[in-house]
Amino acid sequence: MNTPNVLRSFNFLYFALLAMFIPFLPVYLDSQGLSPAQIGFVIGTGGFITIIAQPLWGMISDKTRTIRRVLLLLLLCSAVTGYLLYHSGSYIQLILIAMLLYFFLMPIDPLTESLNFRIAESAGISYGSIRTYGALGYGVMSLLTGYCLLYFGAGGLGILFAGTSLLSLLLCWKMPDAPVTGKPVTLGSLKQFLNNKETLLFLVLIFISSVPARMNDTFIGVYILELGGKSALVGQSFFIAAISEIVVFALSFWWLRKGKELIIISFSGAFYFLRFFLSAWISDPQLLAYLQVLQLLTFPVFYSAAIQYLYSIVPEEWRATGQTVLALLFFGVSGILASYAGGAIYQAYGGRVLYLSIAAMSFAGMLFGLILYRIYGRRSNDKEYPATAS
Repeated sequence: MNTPNVLRSFNFLYFALLAMFIPFLPVYLDSQGLSPAQIGFVIGTGGFITIIAQPLWGMISDKTRTIRRVLLLLLLCSAVTGYLLYHSGSYIQLILIAMLLYFFLMPIDPLTESLNFRIAESAGISYGSIRTYGALGYGVMSLLTGYCLLYFGAGGLGILFAGTSLLSLLLCWKMPDAPVTGKPVTLGSLKQFLNNKETLLFLVLIFISSVPARMNDTFIGVYILELGGKSALVGQSFFIAAISEIVVFALSFWWLRKGKELIIISFSGAFYFLRFFLSAWISDPQLLAYLQVLQLLTFPVFYSAAIQYLYSIVPEEWRATGQTVLALLFFGVSGILASYAGGAIYQAYGGRVLYLSIAAMSFAGMLFGLILYRIYGRRSNDKEYPATAS
């Protein structure tokens, strides 16, 4: 059995699940008659659940020294709750079941990324050569979900979600576990991880940079609908964004340079600023969908560099937890602020002001990244890094 190929297939299916959940939950809630502020409340509360769930399952994985068995449990629970979510009608049901899905589905992301990085390192291939298939799954399913929601409604989406979850579970059953470190998890190493100034400043950078990205992920679908687009166009926009990631992830061995992660993150921040600033002035929903091609120079660049930098500064035995903290900031803590504040701004001032606000935040993230590079960049060149060449 070719372990990297099995893992590539699993990435395709898991990120297909994320494509049905992250972009289309706001669209589904909007179709149920919820206001932007209510949508922000549901997704922001999901961020609180993510804050609890991701560290919990990450530490369980580190303590038990297994990723695969934790994934099997989470996928089974996600299949059930995902099916129920898209068959819910009342506001209270939507909130409760969405929270359960946040609890089971979102922790899979950092565990999968940890599995990607460890197996890539063990097999001597690039992380991007595996993660590319996640982008492909996200893109393909984004496109399919838009049409599924348009022609079959939420019920069809629930069946598609449950079926994809069960396929992911069967594939995960065939996967070997990740190579584990020989070092035990200790409270001392955790203290070292949390007290390191460079680590904390890096996590602040992640937070500043991720809030605008999460606001866009949450409200781009609602904005397209407001401009006169349909759910199929929402799917097309996420398809364009996800497909544009593929080349970037696949060629990460070529462009992701050791010791240059902070400057690369700042580079992505500059293009986040450009993307969101242009979004504020576009009134054609089709053009707004096409603009998502700038994902090419934003998320995959940002996230690949962030993972490599993180793995260079955290203790080896806390890598899964470190990966969880990274995902926690990107999908959890930042998601709370993005949803609550973004929903309030959107409802009070509209989409243009929202996008101008997140453009300004992206610009601030770019500047902070450059400051950290000036402080830590040269010293980082002497560190040991995980292999990234294929």
